[in-house]
Amino acid sequence: MWTPTEDEKIGVVVCSFRGSLSHGLTLELGETVQILEKCEGWYRGFSTKKPTIKGIFPAGYVHLKKAVVTNRGQYETVVPLEDPIITEVTSTLQEWSVLWKQLYVKHKVDLFYKLRHVMNELIDLRRQLLSGHLTQDQVREVKRHITVRLDWGNEHLGLDLVPRKEFEMVDADQISVSDLYKMHLSSRHSVQQSTSQDGGRQRHGDSCRMPVPHHLFVNLKSFTYNTIGEDTDIFFSLYDLREGKQISEKFMVRLNKNGGPKNPEKVDRLCALFTDLSNKDMKRDLYIVSQVIRTGRMLLNDSKKGPPHVQYRRPYGCAVLAMSDVLQTISELKEEKDFVLKVYTCNNENEWYQIHENIIRKSSTKYTAPSTNYGLIISLQLLRGDMEQVRRENPMIFNRGVAITRKLGFPDVIMPGDIRNDLYLTLERGDFERGGKSVQKNIEVTMYVLYADGEILKECISLGSGEHSISEYRSFVLYHNNSPRWSEVIKLPIPIDRFRGSHLRFEFRHCSTKDKGEKKLFGFAFTPLMREDGTTLSDESHELYVYKCDENTTFSNHALYLGLPCCKDDFNGCPNIPSSLIFQRSTKETIWISTQLSSTKLTQNVDLLALLKWKAHPDRVMDILGRLRHVCGEEIVKFLQDILDTLFSILDDNTDKYGPLVFQSLVFIINLLRDSKFYHFRPVMDTYIQKHFAGALAYKELIRCLKWYMDRSAEVVRQDHIQEAMRALEYLFKFIVQSRILYSRATCGMEEDQFRASIQELFQSIRFVLSLDSRSSETLIFTQGPQPTTGQATAIQGNCLQPLSCNAPRPSPLSAALLNSFPAIFDELLQMFTVQEVAEFVRGTLGSMPSTVHIGQSMDVVKLQSIARTVDSRLFSFPESRRILLPVVLHHIHLHLRQQKELLICSGILSSIFSIIKSSSLESSVQEEVEMMVESLLDVLLQTLLAIMSKSQSQEAVRGQRCPQCTAEITGEYVSCLLSLLRQMSDIHFQHLLDNFQSKEELKEFLLKIFCVFRNLMKLSIFPRDWNVMRLLTSNIIVSTTQYLSPALHKSFTDADFDFKVWNSYFSLVVLFINQPSLQLETLTPAKRKKVFDKYGDMRVMMAYELFSMWQNLGENKIHFIPGMIGPFLGVTLVPQNEVRNIMIPIFHDMMDWEQRKNGNFKQVEAELIDKLDSLVSEGKGDENYRELFSLLLLEKIEQETWRETGISFVTSVTRLMERLLDYRDCMKGDETENKKIGCTVNLLNFYKSEINKEEMYIRYIHKLCDMHLQAENYTEAAFTLLLYWELLHWEERPLREFLHYPAQSEWHRKEGLCRKVIHYFNKGKCWEYGIPLCRELAFQYESLYDYQSLSWIRKMEAAYYDNIMEQQRLEPEFFRVGFYGRKFPFFLRNKEFVCRGHDYERLEAFQQRMLGEFPQAISMQHPNQPDEGILQGDAQYLQIYAVTPVPENIDVLQMDRVPDRIKSFYRVNNVRRFRYDRPFHKGPKDRENEFKSLWIERTTLILTHPLPGISRWFEVDKRELVEVSPLENAIYVVENKNQELRTLISQYQHKQLHGNINLLSMCLNGVIDAAVNGGIARYQEAFFDKEYISSHPEDTEKITQLKDLMQEQVHILGVGLAVHEKLVHPEMRPLHKKLIDQFQMMRSSLCHCFYVALQGLPGLDKLSPACSGASTPRGILATHSPMSPESIKLMHRHSPLNVLGSVRHSSSSLSSHTSSETGNLLILTDSMMEHPEDLYRMQPSPSSSSLSSTHSAPSQMINSGHGSIRVGSPSLPDRYRHNREMLMLLPPHRDRPSSAMYPNITENGQPTNHQRALYHQVIGPCKPCSDPNLSVADKVLTAPSSWSLDSGTRDTLPFLSAHVGSVMAPPVPPRTLPPVTPAPYTCLTHQSTIGPGWQ
Repeated sequence: MWTPTEDEKIGVVVCSFRGSLSHGLTLELGETVQILEKCEGWYRGFSTKKPTIKGIFPAGYVHLKKAVVTNRGQYETVVPLEDPIITEVTSTLQEWSVLWKQLYVKHKVDLFYKLRHVMNELIDLRRQLLSGHLTQDQVREVKRHITVRLDWGNEHLGLDLVPRKEFEMVDADQISVSDLYKMHLSSRHSVQQSTSQDGGRQRHGDSCRMPVPHHLFVNLKSFTYNTIGEDTDIFFSLYDLREGKQISEKFMVRLNKNGGPKNPEKVDRLCALFTDLSNKDMKRDLYIVSQVIRTGRMLLNDSKKGPPHVQYRRPYGCAVLAMSDVLQTISELKEEKDFVLKVYTCNNENEWYQIHENIIRKSSTKYTAPSTNYGLIISLQLLRGDMEQVRRENPMIFNRGVAITRKLGFPDVIMPGDIRNDLYLTLERGDFERGGKSVQKNIEVTMYVLYADGEILKECISLGSGEHSISEYRSFVLYHNNSPRWSEVIKLPIPIDRFRGSHLRFEFRHCSTKDKGEKKLFGFAFTPLMREDGTTLSDESHELYVYKCDENTTFSNHALYLGLPCCKDDFNGCPNIPSSLIFQRSTKETIWISTQLSSTKLTQNVDLLALLKWKAHPDRVMDILGRLRHVCGEEIVKFLQDILDTLFSILDDNTDKYGPLVFQSLVFIINLLRDSKFYHFRPVMDTYIQKHFAGALAYKELIRCLKWYMDRSAEVVRQDHIQEAMRALEYLFKFIVQSRILYSRATCGMEEDQFRASIQELFQSIRFVLSLDSRSSETLIFTQGPQPTTGQATAIQGNCLQPLSCNAPRPSPLSAALLNSFPAIFDELLQMFTVQEVAEFVRGTLGSMPSTVHIGQSMDVVKLQSIARTVDSRLFSFPESRRILLPVVLHHIHLHLRQQKELLICSGILSSIFSIIKSSSLESSVQEEVEMMVESLLDVLLQTLLAIMSKSQSQEAVRGQRCPQCTAEITGEYVSCLLSLLRQMSDIHFQHLLDNFQSKEELKEFLLKIFCVFRNLMKLSIFPRDWNVMRLLTSNIIVSTTQYLSPALHKSFTDADFDFKVWNSYFSLVVLFINQPSLQLETLTPAKRKKVFDKYGDMRVMMAYELFSMWQNLGENKIHFIPGMIGPFLGVTLVPQNEVRNIMIPIFHDMMDWEQRKNGNFKQVEAELIDKLDSLVSEGKGDENYRELFSLLLLEKIEQETWRETGISFVTSVTRLMERLLDYRDCMKGDETENKKIGCTVNLLNFYKSEINKEEMYIRYIHKLCDMHLQAENYTEAAFTLLLYWELLHWEERPLREFLHYPAQSEWHRKEGLCRKVIHYFNKGKCWEYGIPLCRELAFQYESLYDYQSLSWIRKMEAAYYDNIMEQQRLEPEFFRVGFYGRKFPFFLRNKEFVCRGHDYERLEAFQQRMLGEFPQAISMQHPNQPDEGILQGDAQYLQIYAVTPVPENIDVLQMDRVPDRIKSFYRVNNVRRFRYDRPFHKGPKDRENEFKSLWIERTTLILTHPLPGISRWFEVDKRELVEVSPLENAIYVVENKNQELRTLISQYQHKQLHGNINLLSMCLNGVIDAAVNGGIARYQEAFFDKEYISSHPEDTEKITQLKDLMQEQVHILGVGLAVHEKLVHPEMRPLHKKLIDQFQMMRSSLCHCFYVALQGLPGLDKLSPACSGASTPRGILATHSPMSPESIKLMHRHSPLNVLGSVRHSSSSLSSHTSSETGNLLILTDSMMEHPEDLYRMQPSPSSSSLSSTHSAPSQMINSGHGSIRVGSPSLPDRYRHNREMLMLLPPHRDRPSSAMYPNITENGQPTNHQRALYHQVIGPCKPCSDPNLSVADKVLTAPSSWSLDSGTRDTLPFLSAHVGSVMAPPVPPRTLPPVTPAPYTCLTHQSTIGPGWQ
């Protein structure tokens, strides 16, 4: 049985579960599940990823976690009981994982790998936290690392900033909005800093920060200099080159002769930490100096010098490392870095003391470089922070026994409890006598520290850190040197209790190098450590006397020499010494030492010592106290307790006499502790006051002195001492209070009243001082000449809204000092007085401050800083004190806000107040405090915010005057303050607020202010985009505030008191609110959406209900918001939230109804709705669901209205508009192609024009479409598009307003400008014929205005266009029919067919690929048949594409003989509305011997909605027409086209336009003649000149005659062609020419016979043409061929159907197939093709089948003989050829101005190029492309491939063939008498090539 779980509430999936059983829940590894019920090893629950899906899963698959359950039951909330930061890491990693994969997809590889690294780090850190084995410090450090990485990742992924406190996310409900704002700022700052250090923000009053010390870690890894072979001591120290002194102790390492540590325990532990290096030290010229001292023989390489058992310390070498070279490296690294130090040896031991300087200065003559690069290998690491922090962060270093190596002096910050008593002695140098020796001595100095009783102190000498202290020091020995210079520093850590009376003794010995190796004592020196007056040895150099002695001398009685003078100063102070003493001074021998004391217990200062021993000289007390100010601060803090005890004992001794001086001394010491160097001694002072202070009577004198100082402040000119007393106020009060407590304890509370009275009087004096500023501050200021204070520095930055004037009065330094110190005394007063009493003191004091601001800005700053510290104090946290203090605090803030002064400080005070109130919100007194704040601050806060926002906006425009306070920071501060206040307000507060308004005007002003502020909050984006927590909380506060204020708005400003301004402001606010990006939950991840929804709900819905309710309350006043609010409300309805839409859409019905009532229609609603809908949808708003909901809801409402018909029509129209707008938007966004965008825009354009008639929107889309065309370089289409706007304008002077990019101008000028632009675009598109009428239009306007200059310009342009038509080459485009089938296509394409105008050089295959690229999901249909219903309604995309041929409209131009082909070419492919394509089929029985008898053509004509070209490259098909073409008609058409092609080609060769290379002519002639002989037109002869056919088809008589004439005409054309060929043929090609002549004879014979047979059956034709006479040979025929008469030429033209059709149009491709129906070229047919003629349609790219597929196209290497494929004009006619006989036979007689064209020269010197010759042999000779044995060689080679295969292949291979063909002209035929022949009925409809048998 399933039972609800009690403890098992949440778990993590540890094994994936498929959930394959009934009700099973599918779970993935790592998912979190919430458990609802359990039953026998199974749980029922849901995954937190998909909380709506519940199911069961095995209990063993889940690891349970502890959790906290709230609100148990159906809506319980379960939170895992774990560290919140672990929960955050888990949820964040889950969110990142999705985004991380997307980074890879978006190619953001760098961020991808960085994020992966950070995620792995977070997983590892999370694991460490979960382990539970970390210390608190380690946990804190791990959390810090986690938050740094979380914030970094969130920032780089564009996620929300997480506000934190102590590394954990804060709950916005638990803190004030001000605090939340500051946490956001802090989090953003930490993200930007990306620093690993934890930086806490300073509170008020922390004017000094403790400088962070540096510590240098040095680790000796090895000493690889192995040539010594003796024990060595290595000393490391830090050396300052500029000051020429050592700044640190030495670190000492002892190594054995093998180079290892002498102490085996120190293996891998030879390390030191040089501590307390300040920032100043790091900027010094520091070096690490390492000195190597060996211990062994006197001379290293001389075994004779001294016995082996005697050991000497001898200098060996030195190494240095410049810190400047390594500092940057070790600063950036967080680990050790290795360095190698070369050890240099000294050339002269006399220079040893300065070898390190010589090495640094590179004085290479004074040292010897090592022979190898090896030496000391050390590693360095730089650490930061105080020692405790360093120990905590680097435990491994301290576990290695690191030697702490201190600075020689005190660090910058002396920490309390840091007890030192170190005397650093430097053995400088000595001067000794030779003593009768021939060589100089080897002197060794031995030093002892002896106590007063002569005892040698043990372990009081340290050579360096890292080794134990010793009792005896032996110097190193300099060989043969009577004036040795050691410069060796020795540390003497002598205990304090042994220091007094101790002395140092130096013994000097000569070290002999003889066999015995004796060390002979020859003298000594000494010095006491303390003088008689109790001061220690001064920090300076001391010259000590040397006394003679010998090796037998014993120092058992030290008193014998202690009575002697140790130095010159000592001698001068001593009486005459008797000469009988045993120790005689050596007058010529001296030794120099220097000392430096670093002690917290001993002093060298006489004045300080005199103070501490004041009782010894009571008569000098006044002088001693006066000299205390000159004592060094370090000395004072060392003896702080002793000094304080002394001062108070002096005070007790004689209060009246010494009181003021003791007070001054106390003030001096207190202010000394304000110095950053001694700031951390304040706890020592506090401890002294609490535990050691015993002056029970001191308070009386301290109060008296303090009051006396204050009372004198108005009289004294020099106030420095009074200022110092004011600065010391805090500690003076601490002494006063503690003294009073001691006195009270001792006397059981006596004199309590007197004490209280004295405090009262003291506060009266404080108020008196403060009141001086308001009365005579200016006088005081200019007499005092005050010093700049910290308050002034703050003031300079305090108010950027009114910059500080240099002449503004400055604050009194006295008042400033008092106000700065005043808040610090509250805690002391609270020990003696109640909270209310202290609060009254403070209120009186704050109230005495001047409330006006005439005293100057700086005083304002000081005053407000004092108030800020008051608010931050403990006193303010008590409700009792707040009740007293809050009014005066608010009074001052109110005044400053009114005058816009010191805004940043005021905001800080308010933030602190709100923070306190929020934390105390459970207390009843808070309600009163909030009430006070509302009354005092709400209005002025709104006023301030409006001023700041307007100022910041104006300064945004003037970029140079921006400052931080004017923008985000100060605005954010005040916004958070306002929100904090509004959040604290309850309904009672709002009620009181609204009741307190005296009039409706006041209420109106307030509502307008608060609504305006709220609007600005959302418009100005006060908070950054990633501050989502802050934005959501702000929205929540705005909702609740609006809900409180709405009733007042409704109650006060409806009906008779209706106020449009307030209502409009309210509606604008609500609209802005609902549209906020941060509230669009749909854009959030599911987890974040749930989190927001659980916390706040959907605030858009709440506000929408509020808006709807208020709208309904308007009643008749709704009409005021029509149409103004239609756009904003429409924007709200477009929010993707169904509930909001359901609430808001009915408002449109309401608007329509109210306008209908008022105006009888709703035109305004209609117009505005359409306008706004367009702009809003284009911005990305709205969707298909909205369209359906809009229609459904409004139609339902309208159904009941009397105006339902117009309403339904309007709603339907808007719905259809929305459909098109959504399509348009979808096309515009993303990577949609230009074609889609253009098509969609055209669709929308037409809708606006035809259905809605919105002229402005129509014009807007005209320009959008034009811009798209220009971008796609569709200049012709751009011109047609802009022409639409031009047509709307008239040639009038009516003024037009500024619109789009047009300035305000007259209608005439705008139309003129448009006309010029359209003409320009037609020119760029080479459609000059369309530009010429516009030129004429402009010319007419200019002429009528007598603007001859412009007229001249336009006429020249018109003339230039005529020239361009005749001279410039234009390519004829291809046309393609495209069908879009299936429901997946956009609305404007769905189940429609279009004809598209192709790009230049674009063939069918390229177009197909382009379309499939634009619609990658589409399926290409491989047949031309109409699709069935399954495809039309299918949920897919189907594309049907094939080529079509244009059917020109302007047939008259094409029929005119004198019109050049260049002109005709334009009319063939422009302004075309009809297109056709052919499909072959067999009708009736199929004749197997000659299938052409039954091969019919199905011709489909498509009629478009608009002609091409137009505003688009494609238009929709409006209707279709279908006709059938008979086989005979088709034959006529094919032969006719072939004749035209031959005429054109021959004409070009005759005009010499194709020079030299006659391959093209040869192949063309060969193809026609050979095909005719071997089965070309023979098939037509068999099919249509058969008696049986003629007799059975008497209705075709005329057509058969027409076909016969065309065949005869072809014979004559071929004859002319062969004549031309004979003249031009190359000798190598003569055999081919002969073969052509022979075949031509056979062709003529065949035709003659055929015609003879045919004539037997044709009535009326009884004569054969001369062409068939056959009397002479072909050669003879060609030789005797006479020119044709003009009559015969006219006859030929009259009879030729080409007169009707004009020239064959030219493809845009350089070579194209004759088989393509859209190109009009002729296919080569072979005998084998005659067998199955329908195969031709599969093989060619005609609309029949090959337009859909190129699978049957011929190989690309085959050469096309369709040389009419280049679409250019006719060749020009040079004068010298005008009377040429062959030319006259081919040209019409009346062509006065033949068209011209440019043709490339394809010969070299009139001969074919080698390349062409080789190509000819290659093509004609060995090619075997076809399998048909009946084909001739030329036929086989020249079988036409598909147009695209030639485009892609042959053009590159045969470039010279691309320009061989000109426009087709109609060549004449030989003279003959023929009766009139009627043209074929269909030839006038097209110039498309259809299929003919065997034509090449």
